[in-house]
Amino acid sequence: MSEPLLVLDGLVKRFGGLIATNNVSLSIEQAEVHAIIGPNGAGKTTLVSQIVGEQVPNEGSIRFEGRDVTHMPVPERARRGIARSFQITSIFDDLTVRQNVSLAVQARDGHSFRFWQEADRDTALLDPANEILDLLGLESLADRDAANLAHGDKRALEIAMALAMKPRLLLLDEPMAGMAPEDSKKMVRLLASLKGKYTLLLVEHDMDAVFALSDRISVLVYGAVIATGAPAEIRASKAVRDAYLGEHEVSHA
Repeated sequence: MSEPLLVLDGLVKRFGGLIATNNVSLSIEQAEVHAIIGPNGAGKTTLVSQIVGEQVPNEGSIRFEGRDVTHMPVPERARRGIARSFQITSIFDDLTVRQNVSLAVQARDGHSFRFWQEADRDTALLDPANEILDLLGLESLADRDAANLAHGDKRALEIAMALAMKPRLLLLDEPMAGMAPEDSKKMVRLLASLKGKYTLLLVEHDMDAVFALSDRISVLVYGAVIATGAPAEIRASKAVRDAYLGEHEVSHA
């Protein structure tokens, strides 16, 4: 069995007297969808910020593809394939969906965003952009201005732009936030289409989406992981129900 893609070992993050990350150890396997759930204030954002390099833990280590990246800066982690969707992406409202993704391909290749007409003509940028749009089922929106997209489609475009960076690990921070139920269902279908192709770390409050998508789930409460396991194990855990899931209605579909 191959080694995990990401290994967190004993992470501790303090802010004065507050322990925001409390001895967190977990692993993310290659090509799995791993969800991190927990109540507001559980420390999910702080944990993700340490993974991408925005914050440095006070204790513990982070290994990515077998290499210690605990003190590696954000740009270097991004180059090595750790992507956080809302940070990596920046939608240009006055450009089309295809142009936005083409510019992300251009950035991946080590160039800064150049004038969009270059990205609009260059097949080396357009071909991979079209492949990503096809993968996500966005080809029908390719020529639409990003400004005219619905909220759910803008979130899908953000994910397309993140995928253009060829991430080894894609962190998705509440991709269903602010969506109507039908848009949430579309996003679940989109993310499900990525299963097995990409390694996804999902932070999400929509429990139906979490249980539908995840291979494993880690539950964070007061900065500590109280459980990690398959969806059925997490659903059956009394400790998890008492700490968090009791607040949520989760379908058993």
